[in-house]
Amino acid sequence: MKVEYVHRHAFRTRAEAHIKIATWITDFYNARRLHSVCGFKSPIDYERDYRATLTGGLAA
Repeated sequence: MKVEYVHRHAFRTRAEAHIKIATWITDFYNARRLHSVCGFKSPIDYERDYRATLTGGLAA
């Protein structure tokens, strides 16, 4: 987080830093960033593929 976001931005106040970092975590890091534990997919893509395998198994 420090390398990818904090050190690349200047914040005027601690409150601004808190809000912007929290937003980055929820909007980018947890949603779109590729994670090795998910097979280098974003969590959204991983969940979509997982749900597709569940519904595909039920249809068969």
